[in-house]
Amino acid sequence: SHPLLCPSGIKCGGVLSAPSGNFSSPNFPGLYPYETECTWLIVVAEGSSVLLSFSHFELEYHDTCAYDYLQVYNGAAQDRGNLLGTFCGHSPPPPFSSAWHVMAVVFRSDRHVAKHGFAAAYRKDACGGQLTGLSGEITSPRYPESYPNDAECRWSIGGAGGGGPLTLVFADFQMEGGQGCGFDYVALFDGPTVTAPHLGRYCGSKRPPRTVSSTPHLLIVFKSDFNIGGRGFKAHFYSAGECQEVFTTIKGNFSSPQYPNFYPNNLKCQWSIHLPPGYRVKVFFLDMELEGRSSLTGGCDYDHLSAFDGGTEHGSLLGRWCGRESLAPVTSRSNRLLLVLHTDRNTAKRGFSISYVGVVPMNVSCTRTDFHIQIPVQSLAQLERNRIYLGTPSCAAQVVGRNFKIHTRFDTCGTESQRRNNTSVIVSTLYIDFSVGDQEDIHQYEVQCEPKRKEASVTLIAGPDPSRLSQAENLVDAQQWEGEAMDAREMKSQDTSDIIFISICILAGLLMVIAVVGLVLL
Repeated sequence: SHPLLCPSGIKCGGVLSAPSGNFSSPNFPGLYPYETECTWLIVVAEGSSVLLSFSHFELEYHDTCAYDYLQVYNGAAQDRGNLLGTFCGHSPPPPFSSAWHVMAVVFRSDRHVAKHGFAAAYRKDACGGQLTGLSGEITSPRYPESYPNDAECRWSIGGAGGGGPLTLVFADFQMEGGQGCGFDYVALFDGPTVTAPHLGRYCGSKRPPRTVSSTPHLLIVFKSDFNIGGRGFKAHFYSAGECQEVFTTIKGNFSSPQYPNFYPNNLKCQWSIHLPPGYRVKVFFLDMELEGRSSLTGGCDYDHLSAFDGGTEHGSLLGRWCGRESLAPVTSRSNRLLLVLHTDRNTAKRGFSISYVGVVPMNVSCTRTDFHIQIPVQSLAQLERNRIYLGTPSCAAQVVGRNFKIHTRFDTCGTESQRRNNTSVIVSTLYIDFSVGDQEDIHQYEVQCEPKRKEASVTLIAGPDPSRLSQAENLVDAQQWEGEAMDAREMKSQDTSDIIFISICILAGLLMVIAVVGLVLL
């Protein structure tokens, strides 16, 4: 240990590099000094983890620990994404196990009220331990080298206050096989001890299935016998609440863990959106701040958010983002979209907030005079036909066979003529009302027709909470329409050729009336 001189002149803190050791607040068991700050950095052999426990703990109490406090970091200190907890008062912190071979402890006192402080012990733990936090990684001893014989390790996951179920995914698995897995095996328990319900027992070279606990605790037991080993295993765990979610509703929203506070480091989180067949998923980025790009490569090499078309990471990549950017909405090509957040070991940021909406499958076509809109009834099975209308509620859909249909002339249903890119187009708004009770939820689609070419298109213009999304939509509509964006000034101006045509018709009508009246008088 190499003690450091803290501001009050007291020697405290330092680097602890022995396989095990003890440390305590200055003057322990006496009263600690005022205005003191100490940092202990615990570094053990790479590939091991640090087990930290407290035998005594007494600091000045404050409900947010604003005066005297002790902080435990899962790695080097002063990175909020590594912070495992801040503690004060008389309740000792729980035992901690680091996600890798470095752990830091910071103690700070202010200029009033001193207590007896704390005493802590740590040890290198190459096998098993108590794991807390939203996510982490577990490997068998010596992985990826062959694990030792006669080993028994227990990893108890949970107890960090997350409260949600835990998900365990094996990335690699190779152990001695055998009928009933009686030789070498990994056993999983739905709770903190072996008396909890059994979730599975695995051996051989087939990866165990993804496992989700029903409690906030999960116990993993690894055991090897006296001969024949293997590469062992590598597994990731994460809290299923904030870090692993599946959405099947037509719209929703979610955010990075602990948003708008800094997200934890060392995460791999997944959000899967799975909508009915025919739908596509449109994602709106309401806020995003991740660790920035690499100065060496210019890429998102550190923390990043990725979107994949389909339900897996093998689908086509729709985008990969980092830093602080205003992002255009992203639309999937299928009814499934997967978002994955990776964070590394340091430099956490605020994270992100996202909303999504399902783009209803529909077929829109037009002639020189009419709109034809068709939506499969099964896509909107819970809706009455009057919840689907063009322009005004009086232009509601009809049910024809298995489809909702709207067939309307351009001079009805709130349609208007506009100039876009020097082309005359007919525009209207299709409303689909998903409201339930007092919760208003009306999705709006702009339908557009270019009568000369008889070409129609449809664009989602309002989905989840339009007031929050209007700004994001305005920023990106020009890109989304690829040159067909509305110009606000042109939107308001009617097609002059249409106006001239109508004026001629009115004039001709007046002349005809005058002629008829003249004949009658004669």
